[in-house]
Amino acid sequence: MTEPEGCEHHVIKTNGIHIHCAVAGQGPLVVLLHGFPECWYSWRHQISALAPHFRVVAPDLRGYGDSDKPKGVRSYKIPLLTADVRGLLDAFGAQRAVIVGHDWGGALAWAFANSYPRETARLVVLNCPHPTVFARHLSTNLRQILRSWYMFFFQIPWVPEYAMTVGDHWAVERIFRATAARADAFRDEDIERYKRAAAQPGALTASINYYRAAFRGREALALLPAPLRRVAERLTGPIPEPVPAAKIEAPTLIVWGEDDPFLGKELTEDMEPLFAAPFEIKYVPRRSHWIQQEEPDLVNKYLLEFLGDLCDLPAHDGEPLGTTP
Repeated sequence: MTEPEGCEHHVIKTNGIHIHCAVAGQGPLVVLLHGFPECWYSWRHQISALAPHFRVVAPDLRGYGDSDKPKGVRSYKIPLLTADVRGLLDAFGAQRAVIVGHDWGGALAWAFANSYPRETARLVVLNCPHPTVFARHLSTNLRQILRSWYMFFFQIPWVPEYAMTVGDHWAVERIFRATAARADAFRDEDIERYKRAAAQPGALTASINYYRAAFRGREALALLPAPLRRVAERLTGPIPEPVPAAKIEAPTLIVWGEDDPFLGKELTEDMEPLFAAPFEIKYVPRRSHWIQQEEPDLVNKYLLEFLGDLCDLPAHDGEPLGTTP
């Protein structure tokens, strides 16, 4: 599959920038948010499955692919990223939407559901921990700290970008080839899509700036591993604890490939206090971080089951789910 059937491409102005979106289908709005180092194309299998029942919008997140790439680390703070998504709802004429995210897109999905609870009809997150859980493990869980080494490497200026461009973006290919549990999950043409997206001027710096922005500011020092946090406190004074996130009000589905080399399964444990609505977790054994591309049929089945009978999604607070024209 190189392009989902019936998929159109639009450039949407939102939050002061232009976002490229792959769009298909009609009905209630479903927004698919990709991760690093990907683009809208990571949802190719889901677009085809959802489009017969929903209006599906898969953007290149700001900084990625054919979307605008504002300069500066501050341009990639979470509130700006979630405001981009909020603008997409307005652009497509929907008051509310199903928000689906994977990897960094999953982090945005969690944040969107917290910041815009009334606009979140349903929440689906694939292989991305809740930020409260992740912050706790990143500070205390040595195994997860070691798995997350690249986040600290990405704080170095210029070097990560250069490393990822060497050898025709060999590192981009390696990220997928070396970490996928299913050898046939990525064809050569799929890898070339991701390489071309990463090769867009400014794309690598922009996408790595997501990680840099997450570690900027005194409140972000709370994410440091405990020994480094103690050193930082000696230098700068007490570090404020992260503000507790509001409970997720939308019904939530988590799909988790158990053999994720970047994120341990323990990041999905003891999550009940984080939700004010029903949530469920679907574990997929022998599959990795790239779950929607390694097991597209299974993920599509979970999505369609969770989202109800075609367009007949449950009401939220007595309000119907907004549909697009």
